Amino acid sequence: MVALRKRPPARMTVDEFLVWDSDDLTGRCWELVDGEPLLMAPASERHGAIQIEIARLLGNHLLARKSPCRVIGEPGIVPKVRSSENFRVPDLGVTCTPPANTIMTQEPVLLIEILSPGNEGRTRSNIWTYTTIPSVQEILAVRSTRMEVELLRRGADGHWPDMATIVRPPDTLELVSVSFAAPVADLYRTAGLTA
Repeated sequence: MVALRKRPPARMTVDEFLVWDSDDLTGRCWELVDGEPLLMAPASERHGAIQIEIARLLGNHLLARKSPCRVIGEPGIVPKVRSSENFRVPDLGVTCTPPANTIMTQEPVLLIEILSPGNEGRTRSNIWTYTTIPSVQEILAVRSTRMEVELLRRGADGHWPDMATIVRPPDTLELVSVSFAAPVADLYRTAGLTA
């Protein structure tokens, strides 16, 4: 007899979501989007390669600088707007707070999403929620189908730009939030893409 997985509740709060047992044994992540629990699709090989390469580059950079900041894979993020019904999970985040051993990442300064063809609309929905988090200084959206990144940087006045800055090879990506710079092509070193 095959056991059927129980259906997720139709609506939840963040507090309910954080203690909810999804009964999902696949190891995949869930997000809470406007009160609705949603199962995240598994990452493609290319998506995963880009994610790990960026984490490695940032982690090595922070280590070399003896920075207190650290890279977190799939950090749990609660936006400021509609915070009681949203728990989003970007691909990567950087925080400069000490480890707190909690589910939610505290005070991220940089959030990174990888845009894949099958999830771009949902990922872009996440990006707008990240702009509501006061500690976030930059948001990076990295394309998985071509060497191109979109950078949003909060202005000195606290506002976000209307349009992202597009960076492509042979240009260098600069992340002011963590004093990082690298050629855009380096992010794609193991992804099988060419400039």
